[in-house]
Amino acid sequence: MPGAVRRQLFSMAWGLARVGACVVTGPAMAQAGTDPATAATAIYTCVDDRGNKLTSDRPIPACIGKEQRVLNRDGSLRRVIPPTLTADERAEQEAVERRTATIRAAQADAMRRDRNLMARFPNEAAHRKAREASLENVRQAIKATELRQVELAALRKPLEEEGEFYRGKPLPLRLKQQIDANDAAVDAQRSATQNQEAELVRINKLYDVELAHLRQLWGGAQPGSLGAVPNGSELSRGAASTPR
Repeated sequence: MPGAVRRQLFSMAWGLARVGACVVTGPAMAQAGTDPATAATAIYTCVDDRGNKLTSDRPIPACIGKEQRVLNRDGSLRRVIPPTLTADERAEQEAVERRTATIRAAQADAMRRDRNLMARFPNEAAHRKAREASLENVRQAIKATELRQVELAALRKPLEEEGEFYRGKPLPLRLKQQIDANDAAVDAQRSATQNQEAELVRINKLYDVELAHLRQLWGGAQPGSLGAVPNGSELSRGAASTPR
């Protein structure tokens, strides 16, 4: 048999075999329920505003604001589609989510601060030492202010003695400017003393509040469960400045 004829007969036989396979396989797949189109079919169901149960093979427009259940063909639940929110509802939901996120962030921050506080002050002795260091900074500033006041008083004496020569007369401009400058410096030191004394009170108050907070943490309270330590406690760790 010529080669060309043999190849043509082989091609015809292979085509008939493929047709037979399709005839057998098609019904078999349908009977087994594995047809892709059938497997992908879903049933949407919901209850409208009037209480009627609606069913469809696609999302139901009448229930856009309702919960829709998506079922498989055997009636089992595939998933639940939540109601579509209105613009006002969506805005309220976003506001709630923002408030929740803010609360969570504040809680996390309080936990972090409490852990850092306990790491810095593992016991009351460590806290007392830090308090004394902060107070000592201000005490040193007060001493510097007092020394400056003594210096200004010493500078004032010769100015007053010189002014005695001009009793009942206008003071020379140079002398008047020196006396005015001395008065301004004395007022500044008095103001500094008042501020420094108030700073001592503020530092002690902050450390008192912080110590009460720490005592609860040392006693077993969970970090972040007591609220935040009053703001500004770290400012008490700095040194006070003395105007010159």
